[in-house]
Amino acid sequence: MKKLVALLLTLVIALGMFAGCTTPGGSGDGYTIEAGKLIMSTNAEFPPYEMKDDNGDYIGIDVEIAKAIAEKLGLELVIDDMSFDAALMAVQQGKSDMVMSGVSVTDKRKLVMDFSDSYATSTIVVIVKEGSDVTLDNMGEKMIGAQRGTTGYIYASDTPENGGYGEDHVIAFETDAAAVEALKNGQIDCIVIDNAPAAEHVAANPGLTILDGNWVEEEYAIGLPKGNTQLKEAVNKALAELKADGTLDTIVAKYISAG
Repeated sequence: MKKLVALLLTLVIALGMFAGCTTPGGSGDGYTIEAGKLIMSTNAEFPPYEMKDDNGDYIGIDVEIAKAIAEKLGLELVIDDMSFDAALMAVQQGKSDMVMSGVSVTDKRKLVMDFSDSYATSTIVVIVKEGSDVTLDNMGEKMIGAQRGTTGYIYASDTPENGGYGEDHVIAFETDAAAVEALKNGQIDCIVIDNAPAAEHVAANPGLTILDGNWVEEEYAIGLPKGNTQLKEAVNKALAELKADGTLDTIVAKYISAG
């Protein structure tokens, strides 16, 4: 009888421990890494989606959307700034709850992370020096710059059979700003980059321009840990509410002029 009681007591303790556990990588709220917090990995050098103001505070479209989502979920937003590649890896390795950094949805990324519903449509364009002979048709003959890990880099460095130009024609940079400096210094002939930050860089650097026409069109979404359906559902619900009440449009309009 004592053995039976001891066994039952052991089972009760074990069940109690399991009841206090959360989903893998989860916390007390059941779907985030740390209870009460929503950790967002990003690369804060992608204006107007994420950047720092003169006081060193994070601002931008993604930042404000993330804050609005966190508020709806009753969580404190924590922003973890790092390289773009590292930001993508953080969500895969359980170091962040989500990645927002103008992240485009691709089949390859779907293999290692889940995605929220799309919250923005973007196009990749090409920056060149004014007077350049680079066109959308002859880029395969030129030296192209792109931020490491971005879809622009992935697409451009792919093989010609897959629509790219080959790795020999593409140089990876840690930031868009570094690529812009390389273009100004003549190290590369053009840059493939999302249209919104492209406009920011061209406005800040006289002598640069954007080629007419879009190189690629794609959708932005929030990267999430693979298999965390509870977090995905919560984020999608928050996004849907932000779309419905006009908050998303207001945030985008604050940073990107409709004209």
